[in-house]
Amino acid sequence: MNALTVTAMKKLEIIVEGEQQGFVVDLLDRAGVGGYTILHNLSGKGTHGVHKGHLMFNDDSVLIMIVTAVSDDLVGPILEGLTPFFNKHMGVVFTSDIQVSRMVKMHTD
Repeated sequence: MNALTVTAMKKLEIIVEGEQQGFVVDLLDRAGVGGYTILHNLSGKGTHGVHKGHLMFNDDSVLIMIVTAVSDDLVGPILEGLTPFFNKHMGVVFTSDIQVSRMVKMHTD
């Protein structure tokens, strides 16, 4: 059995209101991101107060997190594209250094 190899990448965790999902995924697609995961109905507390997930009938009002792994060279353009957005909308981006195996899954065709 071959051992898995890993590649250094950056993980972006972008938290926004559900109604802003389209803007963020469009930005990621235009930046050339190969994929992302979207988590709905987040609960938590921040500067805008307490947020409760699981609102019935209204996915736009809940918080979502879009998680992606990108190369270092994509982080700057993505954050640059999000800067004017966050000047008008609530949300946050967390970045962290990660190691990714199975890099073949990270490429777009």
